[in-house]
Order: sequence, then C-alpha cells, then structure tokens
Amino acid sequence: MSSKKEKIEAPKISSELQSLDVPDYEWADEIEISDSIIQDSGVHNQSAYKPCFDRVVFNNVSFRATSLRKAEFTDVRFDNCDLSNIDLSEAVFHRVAFLNCKLLGMDLTGSMLRNVRFEQCVADYAVLRFTNAKGVKFEKSSLAKADMSNMTLANFFLHETNIDQAQLSQTKLGGIDISSCEFNSLGASLEDLRRCIISPAQAITMATIFGLVVNDGT
Repeated sequence: MSSKKEKIEAPKISSELQSLDVPDYEWADEIEISDSIIQDSGVHNQSAYKPCFDRVVFNNVSFRATSLRKAEFTDVRFDNCDLSNIDLSEAVFHRVAFLNCKLLGMDLTGSMLRNVRFEQCVADYAVLRFTNAKGVKFEKSSLAKADMSNMTLANFFLHETNIDQAQLSQTKLGGIDISSCEFNSLGASLEDLRRCIISPAQAITMATIFGLVVNDGT
C-alpha cells in the first residue's frame, strides 16, 4: 500500500470535454489546446515549439516523427498512446498521467516533471537526463536501457519496474526504494547508489555488479 509520501496528484480534468480532431495541417508554434479529448488518431510528422495543453485527454493516439520541444502539459492524461521517439525535451509537466503507453526512446532531456505517473508503460531507451522530477512514480513499467543520468529527484518512486541496464550516473538514489524492481546490471557508481533501498537478493546482484565476491558460508 502506498504511503502518504507516495501520493501523486492526479490530473484535474473535466468530465465534459470537447472532441477535437487532429488537423492534417501542421501544428503551429505555441498552439494552445484545452478542455479537449483527442482520440483514435495520429499526430505524425509535426513540429511545434512551446505548445500548451491544459486539461486534455489523449486516448489511443500515436505520435510519429513528432517534436514538441518546450511543451507545457497541465492536467493531461495519455491513455493507450504511442509516444515512441517523440522529442519532448525541456517540456514541463504538471499533474500528468501516462497509462498503458508505449514510450520507447521518448526524449525528455532537461524537462521538469511535477506529479507525473507512469503506469504499465514501456519506456525502454527513454532519455530522461538532466530531468528535474518531483512527485513522480513509475509503476509496473519498463525503463530498460533508459538514460536517467544527471537527474534531480525528490519524492521519486519505482515500483515493480524493469530498470535493467539503465544509465544512472550522477543521479543520486539515496532513500529511493528499488527493492521491487528488476535488473541484472545498472550504469551507476557506489556513490550514486548510496542509501538506496534494495532487497536482500538485489544485494547479491549489486555485489556482482561491483566485482565483489559473496561468501555464503559453504
């Protein structure tokens, strides 16, 4: 059961949203979309700088060859969406949920995440370096081979998530519980992992990673 500290604020979205068709023409820079639902469509080959999304639901939407640099998302939910390889560098997220989404190679470099939840998402190879994450939770997801280096973390949670071969150099994991996570190796130093919470079985894996020999007494 999650403690109070693990509570992530959910998106505040009206039950009455206008259905919005994704236009065939290019999205303009600084476009603003609010109180809308976009579903069963594709946002392909688009490039918009500083777009703003406020109280929006994306349902079964694919984003292909798309760049939304410095986008701002406030009270937004992505349901069953494909954001693989999307460029969201330097974006800002406030109360955003990604549910059952495909996020392979998603680029969040330099972004700011506040009250963001990823549940049952595949984010292998995602790029989160230099991301400032506060009130963020990955649950039953995958971050295998993700670049999570140089992140700033506060109230950051990883639950039943695959972090195998994730790059975590210069990201301080002190106080973060990864005991329910899956990994065989991590790109992290002992200093990065200092005070990180792990399971007894993971302690053996960690010893192997750092070239230590465990004497089991036999």
